[in-house]
Amino acid sequence: MHRHFREFIDATTAIVSAADGNEASILGPLRASAARLVETDDWLDEAATIPHPLHYQQYLLYRDPGERFSVVSFVWGPGQATPIHNHKTWGIIAMLRGAETSERFVIDESDGTLRAVGEQTLRPGDVDAVSPALGDIHRVRNVFSDQVSISIHIYGGDIGRIVRDMHDAKTGKRKTFISGYANAGQT
Repeated sequence: MHRHFREFIDATTAIVSAADGNEASILGPLRASAARLVETDDWLDEAATIPHPLHYQQYLLYRDPGERFSVVSFVWGPGQATPIHNHKTWGIIAMLRGAETSERFVIDESDGTLRAVGEQTLRPGDVDAVSPALGDIHRVRNVFSDQVSISIHIYGGDIGRIVRDMHDAKTGKRKTFISGYANAGQT
């Protein structure tokens, strides 16, 4: 493990341990720590940067032994996007290479449909947060149609094993899924 990434893992472990489950005590310090992580671009293993020709890839970089958090690289091929989905836990997104746009949604409680509430583009060094308390329903896409983008995500729990929801853009209808990892055989 690269020294820079090891320092990030140690800092994240300390933040999560000290917060004792308090999301607000995690997100602020972790945002700053994630911003430091993506200040340099020489630590990410090449095996966790490989795009898939049809869909984005999610590579597990680290799973806390107690499954209190996981760190993942998201590799976006040109023009690739996620479906609208949620996380059911807190998360930090830090942009390493390229750029991605996140379109956020809320559920209209009167009829269960989705309503778009904004869009944000992350470029290298930018950091964002999601959580059920902050809002964690979004659709993400690579800004570029001709290059790969990579973001680093830190989640409360093992995101590859959490049962989450995809949402139909028109009806809001939910379908559960478990994302897993592109490097599942190596984790």
